[in-house]
Amino acid sequence: MAGTAEIIAQGVYFGEGPRWHDGRLWLSDFYARTVYSMGDDHKLVAECVLTDDQPSGLGWLPDGRLLVVSMVQRKVLRREGDGTLVTHADLSGLAEFHCNDMVVDAKGRAYVGNFGFDLEHAFETETVNQLLHEKTATLARVDPDGSVHVAAQGLKFPNGAVITPDGRLLVVAETLGQTLTAFDIADDGSLHDRRVWADLGGRAPDGICLDADGDIWVANPLAPECFLVAEDGGVVDVIDTGDPCFACALGGADGRTLYLLTAPSSRAAKAAQAPKGAVRVARVETPGAGLR
Repeated sequence: MAGTAEIIAQGVYFGEGPRWHDGRLWLSDFYARTVYSMGDDHKLVAECVLTDDQPSGLGWLPDGRLLVVSMVQRKVLRREGDGTLVTHADLSGLAEFHCNDMVVDAKGRAYVGNFGFDLEHAFETETVNQLLHEKTATLARVDPDGSVHVAAQGLKFPNGAVITPDGRLLVVAETLGQTLTAFDIADDGSLHDRRVWADLGGRAPDGICLDADGDIWVANPLAPECFLVAEDGGVVDVIDTGDPCFACALGGADGRTLYLLTAPSSRAAKAAQAPKGAVRVARVETPGAGLR
């Protein structure tokens, strides 16, 4: 059932980390350095500003406090009840380069990816293909007390992630590996039995979200599409997003609105110059599920 997404909000530089939470869409805008939320009126409301860094992945502790990835400083920040941002965890001793997306489980454990290497420099020097084979990244686990642990190593640009409703399975997008990779989650949050969940056949995954059928929507940063994939790698559905799609989330009152974050480019030199990104939506048949 291929479809086309419609724009509901503009004026975003580069949107990432969308989450549906408490009846609103939440997202980060890298170059506005702002975390926004959006209600039914489709107006972006600034929730917090990172004065000296770029926000990315979002999540919430069980007590409702917001967690935000601080990309360049390689930290997870926590928003306190008075609105102040404090350091929840410092990943600088573990992350190989800028941190990016994050998923937080029902117990407040956060799984955080990172680039693995300087992607912008690699584009400029045309060394991406070389570094793809040489560099990998660590997926971090941050426990509710802020302690940092290695969750998994040897991943090729770990990016968007989802956790199944039972809390027992994590699937992470390896953007440069062009695969969705699964792990079993133990009671202590450690990851085990790494395996390919879906080989994407040359498509690159960025942000992802899980639906109630157990399929996963995948934002494709190299093409104007978001596609739905089953565990065997079969493509179930495709949405035309106009511009390259970098992140997605299922939400809305019935969970069947697919929110899509698009931009003409992910390159900082282009994306930071003008707010040409957009929030788009498409209606889908199956609602969202799990932590995403």
